[in-house]
Amino acid sequence: MSLFGAWALAVTGAFIGLMFPTAAVPATPGRSSSGVRIMPLGDSITDGWTPYPGGYRVTLWQQLTAGGHRVDFVGSRANGPAALGDHDHEGHPGWRIDQLDAHIVSWLKESDPGTILLHIGTNDINQDHDVAHAPARLSGLIDDILRTEPGVQLFVARIITEQNAQRAAMVDAFNAALPGIVAGKGPNVHLVDMHAALTTADLADGVHPSRTGYDKMALVWLNALREARAGREAA
Repeated sequence: MSLFGAWALAVTGAFIGLMFPTAAVPATPGRSSSGVRIMPLGDSITDGWTPYPGGYRVTLWQQLTAGGHRVDFVGSRANGPAALGDHDHEGHPGWRIDQLDAHIVSWLKESDPGTILLHIGTNDINQDHDVAHAPARLSGLIDDILRTEPGVQLFVARIITEQNAQRAAMVDAFNAALPGIVAGKGPNVHLVDMHAALTTADLADGVHPSRTGYDKMALVWLNALREARAGREAA
């Protein structure tokens, strides 16, 4: 049993079937013939920085499938160890928000995800790319996702910290803008506080998570799915 314990499997089993339909779909590249279609979307933290290829996707996939759920990770890229049963994703090392946005419509049309796990903004900060307007670019990316896939469940993460103090402060400023952005995007867009779950002790190189850090990220995504389902039931 992983660090999540048996309770994580029970929680996942209780909600995942209601959150995402599992109807069969035509086979296409980056998508299997059936299963819960989840698009991990972001940069190298989603891709899985060496020496941890697959990143959080490994433990997330293991926990979902161990609960008896058919899971189909989707995307135009693929990597990961044998322990990750589905290697597809949209994690692009070195990419910024605007670079994802330039391709998002075609990716969505190809993969047709039921849910998206979005962690992006780190490279806007590390490349010092008009950081003051990074939240506005993220808002535009969210809008493009919703226009293309209006029924998708979109989980938007407050990004993880960095070891460099100046960059960590920029991360904090970026994250501070996210609650207001997400609040205006409708009931299918959910804010996920990934930043609170990891500290600099969970970083392998000052930017990317260690194996323990990636496991923590997987747990945060699982909890976010549970909370979103509870909110839907209460509505």
